[in-house]
Amino acid sequence: MLSNSRSTRRPSSPLSGALFGAIAGLALFAAAPMASAHDEVTRKSLGDPKFPIAAAVTVPAGFETTYLSGNLPDVANPDAPKGSLEAYGNTETQTASVLKKLGDTLTSLGLGYGDVVSATVYLVGDPGKGGEIDFAGMNAAFSKVFGSETQPNKPARSTVKIAGLVIPGALVEIDFIAVHKPESHKGEKSSKAKAP
Repeated sequence: MLSNSRSTRRPSSPLSGALFGAIAGLALFAAAPMASAHDEVTRKSLGDPKFPIAAAVTVPAGFETTYLSGNLPDVANPDAPKGSLEAYGNTETQTASVLKKLGDTLTSLGLGYGDVVSATVYLVGDPGKGGEIDFAGMNAAFSKVFGSETQPNKPARSTVKIAGLVIPGALVEIDFIAVHKPESHKGEKSSKAKAP
């Protein structure tokens, strides 16, 4: 067997031992849980306090996650032709309808809009706006339940323009992800706003 004359062992000195100890100590300190700094959901603002979404939301360990399926609007005008835009209303009306339905589901789970950390909004282009999405109309309804005086929490959100939804005349579908601490779910209602 051949031996290598090079040694992979480094010379030991009191300075290198102290340096190694200091680095190891810092690594352990950094990895230690910091309950006081990271025990609540944090939301990073986009900068505009009137905009109803957060730039980012961080959820610490120990929270339970609830995924709410996408919801579509209810009929707003039962006298309008079935499956028509007139039956469901414009984007703002449809967004308000969908948010109410999602709010009702949250309430049935003991949660509220303040627990929502992420939303995905699917918008169909409005024929009355040349096929463009009515982003302002959607935000007008969204601002009534997120980032308001009564419910200041804002979720992260993506908005996607799509070709169509499963219900003719529907322009809006929204899904949510909500989180809560298991112990706060048992009746404690902090930041739980009711559906409008």
